[in-house]
Amino acid sequence: MSEGTQLAALGAASVRLTRWLFDDALPLWTSVGVDQGAGAFVEAISLVDGTASRKPRRCFVQPRQVYSLIEAGRLGWTGDWRACAARALDWHLASFRLPDGTFAHLADAQGAVLDARFDLYDQPFVLFGLAHAAQAMPERRAACEEAAGALLAGLRASYAHPERGFHESAPPAEPLRANPHMHLLEAALAWEDAQGGPQWAALADDLMELALTRLIDPRGGRLREFFDSAWAPLPGDRGRQIEPGHQFEWAWLAHRWASRRARPDALRAARRLFDVGAAHGVCPARKVAVLEINDDDSPRVPLARLWGQTEWLKAALALAGDAQGAERSRYLSSALDAVRATELFLSSAPPGLWRDKLDERGAFIDEPAPASSLYHLVCAIGELSRFCAKA
Repeated sequence: MSEGTQLAALGAASVRLTRWLFDDALPLWTSVGVDQGAGAFVEAISLVDGTASRKPRRCFVQPRQVYSLIEAGRLGWTGDWRACAARALDWHLASFRLPDGTFAHLADAQGAVLDARFDLYDQPFVLFGLAHAAQAMPERRAACEEAAGALLAGLRASYAHPERGFHESAPPAEPLRANPHMHLLEAALAWEDAQGGPQWAALADDLMELALTRLIDPRGGRLREFFDSAWAPLPGDRGRQIEPGHQFEWAWLAHRWASRRARPDALRAARRLFDVGAAHGVCPARKVAVLEINDDDSPRVPLARLWGQTEWLKAALALAGDAQGAERSRYLSSALDAVRATELFLSSAPPGLWRDKLDERGAFIDEPAPASSLYHLVCAIGELSRFCAKA
């Protein structure tokens, strides 16, 4: 397939996915997907009858949905994204924020905290949502900066690792996880975009150096998920876990950071991360990115989830952006494969919803569409739209 044909196919996909987002997904997730009393987002919507879940609200879902609406507005959606995002942001800050600046894990529909425990995974999404709100809603910028600064100070005061990154608890306990640090990097880069101050560039640099020196295996380019207290791979089976979706997501972030800092070593790392995910993390029969492989590239968890397909697409587009010749064609081809994989999860669900899990036999697991996936979809659709606009 020629480059022109590849770009035309990606352009057509961008039109399809943007239309699906604007016409089907966003109207549903800003009506059924929102508690019209409090303004908080629901956790899931049923694929059977289209009703909203009554499950308690997880901390990280709310700012992810706030981001999704703000990004949709940037992409040209004309719905009332600003009011919906602002109400949810206010509810989230009032419900989840703790005295030390960090955020609780779980609240009920009325905003009462059900689980006040610290989860490092929750905190980056709070920072991420605040960064986008600060950029898109100037009237809330001061409040967003204050909340983000207090959260970062709380992380550094109670959870900072003596080398780099953060502990999962106070007092420290194993394991350390790569995943929250990936999203902290994403949040730090978002605050850079929002011109939030030098502390965010410093945080991004610290986290990327952690990835380059500790998280990524220098021999094979694989990024493990679990580590001991010294940032060495966790002993035993758990320390062997590799997630292809995270290989792609880290590749996308490493490429962004490398482009900003003019760091060819990080760009090489991004390409190697992608190559591991594409070569060993995509099922040849189902043609989808699987959830987990082992550190010797052998199968581990063959289940495929929607989010992994969107991260595959983002990484392929990023690397295609500055590649040439056969290498560019390879990334473009991979991006098209990722589009097909992503659309597989959408086409088998009612309009505006999605399937989340595809089993080893190629059958989707029957469950509601989780709200948490919208963040992945919107980001991938945005990356595709911007790529096509530049191509």
